[in-house]
Amino acid sequence: MKNYNDEQILKGILRHDNLILQHIYKQFYYQVNLFIKKNSGTEDDANDIFQEAIIVIYRKLKENDLVFETSSFQGYLFSVCRFLWLKELEKRRVEQEKINDTLPFQEDIYDDSLVELVEKNEKYGLYQKHFKTLSTDCQKLLQLFFEKVPLAEIARIMGYKGEKYAKKRKFKCKELLISRIKQDTEFKKILEDDT
Repeated sequence: MKNYNDEQILKGILRHDNLILQHIYKQFYYQVNLFIKKNSGTEDDANDIFQEAIIVIYRKLKENDLVFETSSFQGYLFSVCRFLWLKELEKRRVEQEKINDTLPFQEDIYDDSLVELVEKNEKYGLYQKHFKTLSTDCQKLLQLFFEKVPLAEIARIMGYKGEKYAKKRKFKCKELLISRIKQDTEFKKILEDDT
């Protein structure tokens, strides 16, 4: 199996390169899985955390916000996984003292932007969950709106009689989405965490 250096790995993540992603799983997943299982987690938890860590790293790369001069990709990945798992355990109200820590990690990677990004991921997940429950018509309409397609164009694409109707329909779909999100217990937890 080919070995990749940190730079190749980071470029591969940015390109969604399947070979690099497979390499990351083969090289590093086992240790993360072991760590999570030792600390009140399951195989599914390990999968979720590992995937979320890759997404966090990808987003930080996209925003040119990934810096780890004193660490390696491996160390950074483990630190992100550990951070995400601690946050998950906190959510589950498991005492942090029971953490059986075996992953090499660096305290200095816990910058505010990482915390912010993880919170963004949580909010986006909540949004996605409820967006999928909307009618296909509402989903398509809101998608066009979020892509900043002009209302006249939206009306034409959706087959509505005019801009006014498209605007009214967009408002109703958006209201429905917002009310579903606000009723979700996860939303209430996120609000509590922000205060």
